Amino acid sequence: MSYMSRAWRAAAPWRSPRPFSSAPGPTAKKSVPYQKTLQEEGTGSGEPSRPPPASAQVVVVGGGSLGCQTTYHLAKMGVSGVVLLERDRLTSGTTWHTAGLLWQLRPSDVEVELLAHTRDVVSRDLPAETGLHTGWVENGGLFIASNKQRLDEYKRLMSLGKVYGVESHVLTPSQTKDLYPLMNIDDLYGTLYVPKDGTMDPAGTCSTLARAATARGATIIENCPVTGIQVRTDDFGVKRVHAVETAHGTIQTPCVVNCAGVWARALGRLAGVHVPLVAMHHAYVVTERIEGIQNMPNVRDHDASVYLRLQGDALSVGGYESNPIFWEEVSEKFAFGLFDLDWDVFTQHIEGAVNRVPVLEKTGIKSTVCGPESFTADHKPLMGEAPEVRGFFLGCGFNSAGMMLGGGCGRELAHWIIHGRPEKDMYGYDIRRRFHHSLTDNNRWIRERSHESYAKNYSVVFPHDEPLAGRNVRKDPLHEELLQQGCVFQERHGWERPGWFSPGGAAPVLDYDYYGAYGRERHRDYTYNRLLGDEYTFDFPPHHDIIKNECLTCRNALALFDMSYFGKFYLVGPEATKAADWLFSADVSKAPGSTVYTCMLNQQGGVESDLTVSRISPGAPGSPLAPAFEGDGYYLAIGGAVAQHNWSHITTVLQDMKFQCKLLDCSEELGMMSIQGPLSRAVLQEVLDTDLSNEAFPFSTHKITTAAGCQVRAMRLSFVGEMGWELHVPRADCVKVYRAVMQAGARHGIANAGYRAIDSLSIEKGYRHWHADLRPDDTPLEAGLAFTCKLKSSIPFLGREAVEAQKAKGIFRRLVCFTTEEKVPMFGLEAVWRDGKVVGHIRRADFGFAIDKTIAYGYIRDPAGGPVSLDFVKSGSYELERMGVTFPARAHTKSPFDPDNKRVKGFY
Repeated sequence: MSYMSRAWRAAAPWRSPRPFSSAPGPTAKKSVPYQKTLQEEGTGSGEPSRPPPASAQVVVVGGGSLGCQTTYHLAKMGVSGVVLLERDRLTSGTTWHTAGLLWQLRPSDVEVELLAHTRDVVSRDLPAETGLHTGWVENGGLFIASNKQRLDEYKRLMSLGKVYGVESHVLTPSQTKDLYPLMNIDDLYGTLYVPKDGTMDPAGTCSTLARAATARGATIIENCPVTGIQVRTDDFGVKRVHAVETAHGTIQTPCVVNCAGVWARALGRLAGVHVPLVAMHHAYVVTERIEGIQNMPNVRDHDASVYLRLQGDALSVGGYESNPIFWEEVSEKFAFGLFDLDWDVFTQHIEGAVNRVPVLEKTGIKSTVCGPESFTADHKPLMGEAPEVRGFFLGCGFNSAGMMLGGGCGRELAHWIIHGRPEKDMYGYDIRRRFHHSLTDNNRWIRERSHESYAKNYSVVFPHDEPLAGRNVRKDPLHEELLQQGCVFQERHGWERPGWFSPGGAAPVLDYDYYGAYGRERHRDYTYNRLLGDEYTFDFPPHHDIIKNECLTCRNALALFDMSYFGKFYLVGPEATKAADWLFSADVSKAPGSTVYTCMLNQQGGVESDLTVSRISPGAPGSPLAPAFEGDGYYLAIGGAVAQHNWSHITTVLQDMKFQCKLLDCSEELGMMSIQGPLSRAVLQEVLDTDLSNEAFPFSTHKITTAAGCQVRAMRLSFVGEMGWELHVPRADCVKVYRAVMQAGARHGIANAGYRAIDSLSIEKGYRHWHADLRPDDTPLEAGLAFTCKLKSSIPFLGREAVEAQKAKGIFRRLVCFTTEEKVPMFGLEAVWRDGKVVGHIRRADFGFAIDKTIAYGYIRDPAGGPVSLDFVKSGSYELERMGVTFPARAHTKSPFDPDNKRVKGFY
């Protein structure tokens, strides 16, 4: 018998650098801690459990948690002809050995909802439908905090949980000891106890899902590996799924769902689809019997990077290490297999576990479980329709969370397949929307980012953290210029964009050092990393006053914002206006030279994007600033973090509607700088060869002119609530134009400013941020953007019917601006109380330096179920709950800064 303490002491230290893949191959059999697996039910014949049908509406590939959940939900939603193909037996890939934990609270409102649905499915729905027990055990969850920052994070989760009815309690160390007598509390700061967390049994859950799905008409075929995906190109040049080839026959289908887990990348290649995930070893050990452990809650000790899962009268102990082992050659034949545990890697978890539950030091190890899991670059699953092939959906890359997220994600994926989009805001999981094509097949980026996401899985989620891995992939033309001026960059979709400017000088992002793992030497005196570390707080950061100066310089003089990472698209062609009328909620069919702020909606009236659309005239062939085209033309400027999302949405609509026009991407060819503030006109009049007066250059117009001898497109717009212009400049001319503006602005006090300042300035003015204030499950009426909808015209547009129906029925949730007198930092997820009842939560918050107040935006509802009118908003008494503490708040029905919009029009 091996003991925890012996394993800890015997594991050899890192005597030599460990190569990326150094573990032995899979052994014949290892022991998982479950009484039953589905391996024993196999026939061993190699023949499919039933012949594949000739056709199907949907073919789901992979019989793990996601495959079974998706099949079940498709069948439950009424889809006939659903077929699930599993190359071996259900659960045989990665699901069979999973720990099966379910924690209800995460720092994401959408994920809390997804987890709640999984819990409902396994604890309530499946037993009711089938009469079978899924193996759900509700023993509670306990999060351990060894410092204030960690407990603050848990308190944020507690406040969010109140919005969704998730019971949780912050416990003192002594209260924790009463709950869990075997726990060492000497180093505890506090804990968060969630009584209704629990565990799932993989075999019990998946077999019950299969039973329920087949009862509703789904077909599940085991021992039927997929050998090919047939893709056809339609008359409009669009690639679409045509059929699935198996070793036992071909199934014609318009829809394939890739739920193949670790093997999803190989399955994607069969259809020409990039699936950006990597396979790694993930391990836990199972102890012998522990007296007194029965009925104890599961434990997550994030600071020790370890979890303790109750396993009857024993514990499963696992965690996330900084040096995980990559599975380089993923075997197609691997089923119900486990790897040998590498104790050199795993020992760090033993130390943390023994410290938390000291009895483990003398407890025997009954078995080890080390199996493959798939991990992604941002530790989020890969879902949705692939950008390369229509009808090819992903449901993979779940980062060891496939069981707990399976129910919620299976339902959303089914809704996606049936209705063309999910019911909830799944942007953070959407493969088509969140990764630029330059990243999805970039192995270095995928590997580095996946490693960092794994290694930091249990790190505190701070509001302004940035990755160190996979950086400097996409740089704009001003990158080096701004770097030397102290720019501290943020990473968004591969782009390096300005965050804020440090007076301490250059802070370059260095090549990824894997946190010293695999024999790599860690960077020393790493300025960028040190500045990030200063951000690791839920209070105002040390450079709060630096961002304040950037904001107030913009308000009182002028600032230059490098926004070159913006998406810059052209919509051109014979039916460009027809497409624009349908795509955009506002009327953009104006004369060339006009610029319109608009939304794009989905069929349900949800906001897929907000952007500016400028009508343009044809230019010269090959010009990124004014391209040549026949028919009509529109120039689209879109926030860079959501540019891929916009590209995918527009492309999908153009394909579905078969409009005769093109979407061109000039994001890399053009830079973009925004000069904003009361002195912007005086400075730019020295640089631009055009009259900038209100009469000659009114707000929401644009024209091509020259700056420093270079041709630019100047637009009079603002995203910060000041008079200002954007300059869209060919890449090669950006530095020259930038220097000319800075030279002209020097005597007026011009300053560089970054996106941290934009965040503050824009929320102060009440401008929306897509995917914060605006999401695909929010409508323009709810978000206060009814003015962007051309409802007074007769022009049809996507989502119009839904918006009109909502307008007639009434608005039952509304975005509201709040301010607090107390200067307290807020970041989102705070609960909103109205007259003593929780009515919503904050989506986005920041500090407004001009009004000297904390500003927060959140959607609220009427607890009685009635419409949320402006009178309802005005009549309530509000409090915002931050980390368990409430602060009196004032609700605003107009922007608290310049509510009459005088400044953007040049009236100071």
